[in-house]
Amino acid sequence: MIARLKSFLRSATHRNRLEHDIDAEIRFHLEARTDDLIREGLAPAEAARRARLEFGAVESHKDSMRKSLNLRWLDDLRADLHYATRILRKSLGFTIIAVASLALAIGANTTIFSFANQMLFVTLGVPHPQQLRNLIVYGDEHKVVHSTWGSMDAQNGLWQTSSFSYPVYQQLQQKQKVVQAIYAYKDLPGRNVTADGQAQSVFVELVSGNFYSGMEVRPQLGRPILPADDGAPGTGTVAVLSDSFWHHAFGGSPDVIGKTITVNTYPVTIIGVNPPAFLGPDGVRDTSPDMFLPLSMVTLLHPAVGRQDTHGPVLWWLRLGARVKPGVTDAQAQSALDVMLASAVRATMPVGKDDTIPHIRLDDGSRGDRLRLLEFVQPIAILLGLAGLVLLLACANVANLMLARATFRQREMGVRMALGASRSRVLRQVLTESLLISLMGGVAGLLLGYLGRNLIPWLTTNSWQGAELTVSFDWRVFAFTSAVTLSTGILFGLAPAWRLTRAEVNTTLKDSSATASRKRRAWSGKGIVGFQVALSTLLVISAVLFLRTLINLNSIDPGFRPENLLLFDLRPPIATYPPPKDIALHQQLETAFAAIPGVQAVTATDDPLVSGDMSGGDFQVEGSKPASGPRKPGLDGVGAMLADVGEHFFSVMSIPILSGRSFTAQDTATSVPVAVVNQTLARKYFPNTNPIGHRFRMEETGPGSTWIEIIGVCADTRYLDMKTDIPPLHFDLYRQKPDVGGVTYVVRTQLPAESITPALRRAVQQIDPDLPITSIRRYDEQIAATMQQERMFASLTTGFGILALALACVGIYGIMAYTVSQRTNEIGIRLALGAARSRIRGMVLREAGWMAVTGVIIGLAVAFALMRLVQSMLYGLKSNDPTSLTASALILLAMALLAAWIPAMRASRVEPMEALRHD
Repeated sequence: MIARLKSFLRSATHRNRLEHDIDAEIRFHLEARTDDLIREGLAPAEAARRARLEFGAVESHKDSMRKSLNLRWLDDLRADLHYATRILRKSLGFTIIAVASLALAIGANTTIFSFANQMLFVTLGVPHPQQLRNLIVYGDEHKVVHSTWGSMDAQNGLWQTSSFSYPVYQQLQQKQKVVQAIYAYKDLPGRNVTADGQAQSVFVELVSGNFYSGMEVRPQLGRPILPADDGAPGTGTVAVLSDSFWHHAFGGSPDVIGKTITVNTYPVTIIGVNPPAFLGPDGVRDTSPDMFLPLSMVTLLHPAVGRQDTHGPVLWWLRLGARVKPGVTDAQAQSALDVMLASAVRATMPVGKDDTIPHIRLDDGSRGDRLRLLEFVQPIAILLGLAGLVLLLACANVANLMLARATFRQREMGVRMALGASRSRVLRQVLTESLLISLMGGVAGLLLGYLGRNLIPWLTTNSWQGAELTVSFDWRVFAFTSAVTLSTGILFGLAPAWRLTRAEVNTTLKDSSATASRKRRAWSGKGIVGFQVALSTLLVISAVLFLRTLINLNSIDPGFRPENLLLFDLRPPIATYPPPKDIALHQQLETAFAAIPGVQAVTATDDPLVSGDMSGGDFQVEGSKPASGPRKPGLDGVGAMLADVGEHFFSVMSIPILSGRSFTAQDTATSVPVAVVNQTLARKYFPNTNPIGHRFRMEETGPGSTWIEIIGVCADTRYLDMKTDIPPLHFDLYRQKPDVGGVTYVVRTQLPAESITPALRRAVQQIDPDLPITSIRRYDEQIAATMQQERMFASLTTGFGILALALACVGIYGIMAYTVSQRTNEIGIRLALGAARSRIRGMVLREAGWMAVTGVIIGLAVAFALMRLVQSMLYGLKSNDPTSLTASALILLAMALLAAWIPAMRASRVEPMEALRHD
């Protein structure tokens, strides 16, 4: 076998030499036989003739020699490809339409899959990522964990969080024996960094001293963070930069090692630069954190959570990862760590009689944050399903076109079979043409997919941040596109190939063969067109539903006027501006911003409306009992949401005060704390009562917290986003709080952002040159950012719907044009017998209409069953919304009649005498 394989490879790769050797061998045999015959007394010419006759057909011997070397199939393939190329070049219009249809469909599938691949399948850029695990804590509503700095979700009746307390982390790290390492990390976005005199906001990742060894990551420059760097709180002022931040801030200079920068005013020495492939432990995050610092820096970079909190047993805030040992199963590691977690919890924190010990779970960490990855599963599955429908539609369209061509090529195939070609040979030839079309469509689709690979990140990225996620093209994308290309070529080529090989040779050679299968061709073509219409109905309904969702969201009144409002963030470091200096700074900045020409009004808030940010807590009205029982997560789990705002907040935002008053200059830090509540809070806590003058307090601040007096009721406004119901909400005056930290400024101005931004930056630099202004955006952009997923689905499904309509129209036009051409004789007879031309038009349009109606009915039935899967992604309508279904059906029917109009007009203009001579 090895010898035959070597012979085959040598022959296939050195074909010219092989042909020369074959010719030489045949020439040798002929010359040798000629010499023998000459010696027997024949003349040279006669001897040469006799030798050729005895040898037989030279080409037959050559073919046998090639066949013995297994080269025949290569020759047949080359011949099939050559013939298919000639045929497709002759039918250039058909080829362009078929390739374009497949290119758009395959390109759409490649684009969606490349994003799915990036989000769900690409692993972290570390050695042996399959060994990484994320540690998750879960338990019932009575679990001992009550305070977390991080996300806490409810799922299947259980609570789960990826946060651990520092003492529990130390216990697990020191006592575990079942994994190679347990490392810790915590992300801190929005930290101020001054490098080379330039102030900017960066994303910081705090990591434990064993993080780099546990992840097995080696910096491309310098050294990693070591256990010695992660010592006592406040020590370890070293940093490892990401590759992108290194190039952005330092131009990729190797001299960066040893440089000192300031992070939140603290000097930090750069000790290393991460490799480009390492984007941090989350992986799925859009970009890598800008710099990695030791965990010991947490009290300096986030002093609002003090050492007693971060290193105490109550606050669970650290995220943990582990690298499992080879040969140790997840079940074994999870069982051992679960026992250690229970021991660590009992050893580090008080456990009440009603408290339950949480359990630990090991999630796959090879692709980063699995909990966030799960958020993408349903949207990606829906997009892949819709893109698959587009691909099916394109295949049906090409199959219909090829069936039409098959009718006209039956005589050609009959001649080939009469000359000795087998049916399998004809089948292979037709499939070769199909695969060649799909190959051209696949190559073009791969190119379109590559060009559009960042389309979804662009649609889902904040306009003021730019597209950060770069989708990579790896072997999975190429394999997916190759599989799709091959399967589509076979899918749309089987029916035409089967038809051409089933025809009888004697029938196809007759002059009337063109009419032999008209009826069967018409019915099969109409069936495919009905299938196209049904698929188009599904895609158009999807587009209408998501478009209406986006329209519904855009039509919601946010409760304030976002026009001419500009937002930007400013986060002063607490080391430089501890309470109450931070409040004095913001008051000074408000005054400076208000003095800028073009600024009509300015205010500040810690949680801007409709930004995805939220703050909340318990709400106890004076004279009532405090709430008891476990708290639910999210908006439903708090008594009321809150926002700390500036004095002019309501006038700047144009939020009407319905009763009472707004904040005034008399509401100072030393006066009675006051608040303005929204209508929802007033209805919930003060039914049939005027809330003005009543007092409340937020219980999470302790029983001794200050009572806050309600001085006004404002109109309801959207809070978290445009989709979520309006929660109970109270607005407090930030200058009456102990501290406020970072805020978002809201500026009302008629000037465009690019013209007023320099003046805003100069105003800040005059006060503190190390304070950067970040995330400058218009308020309408901020609101739009909360609808990114809806906008992405509306954009993509609209594109799919338009493509589906175009392909369905091509199919309907093609089948009706073919039907009219085949019925020309019949139409001529009808016209000769006195039929009105309008009646002929109506006949063709009715036929197209019935075809479209059948497809639409089937599509509506399937949509009614499937569209419930997207119900959770809709807003303001049901998946079986009659208006959307009716509109989609009418669009399909109108486009079908429009596509059939040209064939109908052509049929009505047929001249009877010419038509009677047609066949």
